[in-house]
Amino acid sequence: MLTMEQVYEVLGNMQEPFLHKSLTELDAIQEVKIKEEKAHVSVKILLAKTGTAEQMQVQQEVVQRLKSAGAESVGLRFAELPEDVIANLQPQGTVGGGHSILNSNKTTFVAVASGKGGVGKSTVSVNLAVSLARLGKKVGIVDADIYGFSVPDMMGITERPKVRGEKIIPVERFGVKVISMGFFVEDNSPIIWRGPMLGKMLNNFFDEVEWGELDYLLLDLPPGTGDVALDVHTMLPSCKEIIVTTPHATAAFVAARAGAMALKTDHEILGVIENMAYFESKLTGEKEFVFGKGGGEKLAEELRTEVIGNLPLGQPQIDEDDFAPSVYGEDEQIGKIYMTIARRVAELA
Repeated sequence: MLTMEQVYEVLGNMQEPFLHKSLTELDAIQEVKIKEEKAHVSVKILLAKTGTAEQMQVQQEVVQRLKSAGAESVGLRFAELPEDVIANLQPQGTVGGGHSILNSNKTTFVAVASGKGGVGKSTVSVNLAVSLARLGKKVGIVDADIYGFSVPDMMGITERPKVRGEKIIPVERFGVKVISMGFFVEDNSPIIWRGPMLGKMLNNFFDEVEWGELDYLLLDLPPGTGDVALDVHTMLPSCKEIIVTTPHATAAFVAARAGAMALKTDHEILGVIENMAYFESKLTGEKEFVFGKGGGEKLAEELRTEVIGNLPLGQPQIDEDDFAPSVYGEDEQIGKIYMTIARRVAELA
């Protein structure tokens, strides 16, 4: 098993990407912890700038070096070097420097929001993105649910983004370009960042990612009206929104808060999607309204918009050779409903 001294030796000669000094010279390797029984190494590393493409490169190299040296799993945290250290060394590199998707006048931003978790917001985000791509649109999706990221798993994505120059190249699946906090977390570790750091990371999803030309960029927002949702509303003044709810009256009541937040920040609500609207028996075709009726319509009326889709309970057909546990096929019943929703979104947006 690795010792603490070996960890410093393995990582010490790595170059900090902005100051071009070794991690040892900058005293940038901190809080090394080793759990021998699990062969787990946890390290905190200081960089001149965090939440960048360069951080991702450092992360990948650190994990590779430590696992090659004998660690079975690696935990990583990043923080910024003290300002006086950065100022004294006069950093030679710059970050960003390229085109930001935020400046695009050809891309329509569509945020998918909900008042509470568990209503299927991420499932809607993923399938709407895939359906728009099936219509021939150029589509990207930002998994902005930073604490509860799930889009890569839902879409069956196992690879991670590449880095080219100073830009992150998103992973593409089903014709959709994807970026997620899940790509930057080792071994599905929990996120313990506070609001300002989350907002900074989210901003980098726009500025540091090479999206290319997109017709639509969908954002799978965290449920509720917390820091990240507020950051999105601030960053994207011309964003459109879709509110997801279930038919249950309480879910619709809570979802109204997310809709009210959109209206207060001058975001246009495209419509409401009622998920889990009913269960349809394959044997008889009879519909059972398991979670009640009317929640979507009531919410749409309150927000002065329309219901653009009612989705039944159901499970996608699983293809073991092309595994994507939450993506419906275009010829499946629910897949066809998503295509109808996508056409309506294209009309409205």
